[in-house]
Amino acid sequence: MTLSTCTPYDSLEVGQKATFSKLVTEHDIMLFASMSGDRNPVHLDAEYAAGTMFKERIAHGMFSGALISAAVACELPGPGTIYLGQQMEFKLPVKLNDTLTVQLEILEKLPKYRVRIGTRVVNQKDEVVVDGEALIMAPRKEQSVELAELPTFVAQ
Repeated sequence: MTLSTCTPYDSLEVGQKATFSKLVTEHDIMLFASMSGDRNPVHLDAEYAAGTMFKERIAHGMFSGALISAAVACELPGPGTIYLGQQMEFKLPVKLNDTLTVQLEILEKLPKYRVRIGTRVVNQKDEVVVDGEALIMAPRKEQSVELAELPTFVAQ
């Protein structure tokens, strides 16, 4: 298990940054399609995708959104954070085998433990694929928690 410690509201500073990275695999795309129910063939069917503007299969847009959620929940502010909202603009497609890095930056501390966070996702070429902003409620006090190990799933 991995130990994760949150940064409470009083310790957050405007300009503070954190990152979270993930390689996008075939397995991830299939699990996301299964979990979300989004079976758009541009994500799952190479022949169909070849006839689109992308010319190949791409990841679900909300897959990048899920990575932003993971970064906020596990990195900054971390465990105990409550998501209140997320604005996202999809700039470029995410392809299989891209390595995505979520870049978080504290933009503003608001009353009632609320915080605006810049949320940018870049690929391995440092191209922005998603740009946006989250509104969260930060933890009130520091806490450390053990993050559960993720199960391994076998494709069927």
